[in-house]
Amino acid sequence: MPIYEYICEDCLTRFEKIVLNKTQEIACPTCAGKKNAIQLSVFSAANGSSNGASAKSSGGSSGGGGSCCGGGCGCH
Repeated sequence: MPIYEYICEDCLTRFEKIVLNKTQEIACPTCAGKKNAIQLSVFSAANGSSNGASAKSSGGSSGGGGSCCGGGCGCH
């Protein structure tokens, strides 16, 4: 179940919503407006690398090894 980020076009409130299917109607939690624009998420932004090498190299050289993508979590 993906979580999408929206901004209400009526009151400019930013909010997140779990979307079960694409036909689900999304309403603003502040004003109940139905005019909402989906926002780009930092999780969906491309980093320009197809193999994730930049994510691996940015956290692994510090020597900590305990954080995710630093080699200690086992995700790679």
